[in-house]
Amino acid sequence: MDNIQNRANSGLVRGRIELCLPTLDAAFKELWQLKPEREVTAAFLVLLHQIMRASVPLMEFAAERCDDLAATDRLAAPLAQYYRHHISEEMNHDVWGLEDLASAGFRPDRVLSVIPPADVARLVGSQYYWIRHHHPLMLLGYIAVLEAFPPADSKIDELRDRSGLPESAFRTLRVHGDLDPTHSAEIDDTFDMLPLDQRHLEMVGLSVIHSCETLAACVRSLRPLT
Repeated sequence: MDNIQNRANSGLVRGRIELCLPTLDAAFKELWQLKPEREVTAAFLVLLHQIMRASVPLMEFAAERCDDLAATDRLAAPLAQYYRHHISEEMNHDVWGLEDLASAGFRPDRVLSVIPPADVARLVGSQYYWIRHHHPLMLLGYIAVLEAFPPADSKIDELRDRSGLPESAFRTLRVHGDLDPTHSAEIDDTFDMLPLDQRHLEMVGLSVIHSCETLAACVRSLRPLT
């Protein structure tokens, strides 16, 4: 019975993510109607960098918090193992994003000078709060959302052609398109391996819904990069 229940964990999480699809789809539809296309696409790539640069520090913080809880929490050790493994897979992706933008003529100092909007702080900052003041498990919901929508090569081709940005500007986006399906499978395996009870699933579900809604708000707040 436990094995059957565990295999349902990832299905429940995926169900929560699917509930968010209309909101995210609407936000991206609005974004790609904005003009000029070059500056809008560049702003989107800057947003991706702002989110990616927080990924490794978040997982490092979560792994350290798991270490603190290891003596009393049966989820802590396997969570720490997952986060440290995933850190190795995400290392330097933010650096690649800066390099991609630089290849399109956007200097790194200019990209880093763009003030991250409050919605980015809400998206990332909530995870720091939950890791420190509740449970590092909640970060899994955030990661599941970010890995859930790998960009198709055809969509990246469309963005490249409409924006006029060079192919080199989309290198990191294509890497994520290739890697995210594998990462999604890994996180599903992690959900199904963990002995989660109803309270744990509620925590993850809250993180998923908040991450989806706030990611959509990040996209809706984008304006052309000037």
